[in-house]
Amino acid sequence: MRGMLEAMIRGEVPPPPVARLVGMRLAEIGDGEARFELEADPERHANPMGTLHGGILCDVVDAAMGCAYASRLGEGETFTTLELKINFLKPVWSGLLTANARLVRGGRTIGLVECDVVDVEGSLVARASATCMTLRGEMAAGR
Repeated sequence: MRGMLEAMIRGEVPPPPVARLVGMRLAEIGDGEARFELEADPERHANPMGTLHGGILCDVVDAAMGCAYASRLGEGETFTTLELKINFLKPVWSGLLTANARLVRGGRTIGLVECDVVDVEGSLVARASATCMTLRGEMAAGR
């Protein structure tokens, strides 16, 4: 899985449809770490109050945490997210946002991932966590 994510960064593999839809991109992948970027655009991402819609932030953190978790998966393994929690800490209207995800604990089946979203000044916009489950064998088939 990590090799495919690295190929995506190099442009050899297209990003998933949701990344193109939202406008986010995988910028970096490491061992249990991932960084996504999103240029928040009020013409594209605003809620009725004019600020960045919380669902867009959820998409970005979910993608970042998923890639961080996936970076440690073995051959034939995949995963699913069991739970996602996010705290929105300040409003955003526009600008570059960076989502930095890291694997906190990866067990054989269940893992915990966290993600911080910061603006260009490094100010914390949101913090999220997710519980993921590794799937193997028949459970991983077709995923």
